[in-house]
Amino acid sequence: MKFLAITLIVHRPDPVTGVRKPTHDRFREVLDNALLAEELGFDGFGVGERHERPFISSAPAVVLSHVAALTKRIRLFTAVTTLSLLDPVRAYEDYATLDHLSDGRLDLIIGKGNGAAQRELFHVTPEDQWERNAESYEVFRQIWRQDRVTARTRFRPELKDAEVWPRPYQRPVRVWHGSATSKESVDLAARYGDPLFSANVTHPIEPYAELIRHYRRRWEHYGHDPAGIAVGAGTAGLLVTRTSQEALAVYRPVFEATLAFQKQSGLPVVFETLEDFVDRSSALIGSPQQVIEKVHRYHEQFGHTVLHLHADANGLTGAQHRASLELFQSEVASVLRREIPDPPFAWGPVLPAPPNTEETARV
Repeated sequence: MKFLAITLIVHRPDPVTGVRKPTHDRFREVLDNALLAEELGFDGFGVGERHERPFISSAPAVVLSHVAALTKRIRLFTAVTTLSLLDPVRAYEDYATLDHLSDGRLDLIIGKGNGAAQRELFHVTPEDQWERNAESYEVFRQIWRQDRVTARTRFRPELKDAEVWPRPYQRPVRVWHGSATSKESVDLAARYGDPLFSANVTHPIEPYAELIRHYRRRWEHYGHDPAGIAVGAGTAGLLVTRTSQEALAVYRPVFEATLAFQKQSGLPVVFETLEDFVDRSSALIGSPQQVIEKVHRYHEQFGHTVLHLHADANGLTGAQHRASLELFQSEVASVLRREIPDPPFAWGPVLPAPPNTEETARV
């Protein structure tokens, strides 16, 4: 199993202290967390994309380029690239450039994105966002694979024998499809034989499990080998401590402050108590053995081989957050890596096979 640390770069007051860091400091915190993820042995670091309050993740390619310059090994993920809002040509240019600067460490997770404010900002309607997402991905995918592209499009000017530069480093880049609640993104992933990443954050397990089952059915419908399926899944929170009692005590003020914020903001409340949140959500809160057992419980439903965790402290102190990540890596991830398989592809850069040396010599 592989493990990612992911941030959406939320920029609002700390749920416990009520203090909101300056924007500059919040970005520095993201970079520090990326370095910590590499130091502790995480397999990937992801940055979200949002174009509305309270997020400041509107330029993930820029943030990930800085992370690429500071790190050496860790793979870089978008979480997610909101292709329904973007011109696929411009998105390609940004990410092909990042692909080179990171020496082929880039993976993309794409999706339509959520939020009415960002739809209004980009003049995207709820009725056309799925069509925009599919069209943008099809054009993006074609540009990555072909030196010249012709594409008839509805949502941007058509392309006719167009060249887009730079040509990419990875051939092609791996693209995951982010899915929260809709079958459209699941079907798009299955159609192209791409891996799926389930958000798995807001609700209990069943709606996410049903979407993953649907993905597997559609994968076979499109004629792909079931052995090639790769699924990732998110988590709603993380705190690993030596005992469950300690985890509940430390996390309780975080949960209660978050619950109060949800109620004050009119957001839907799914889990009314910390105990229910720990039991029925995807949050990994407890002792190492409890967390291992919970990941296995989800794996039985999802069959996932990649797991993402929060890169941010989210109400914990810096010391609590680091201690939790260290304990996760030493006593949880080490076990899960042995007990749950990796995705069915190499984790490194996606590069074309080298030419046949014998044939090359004859030419």
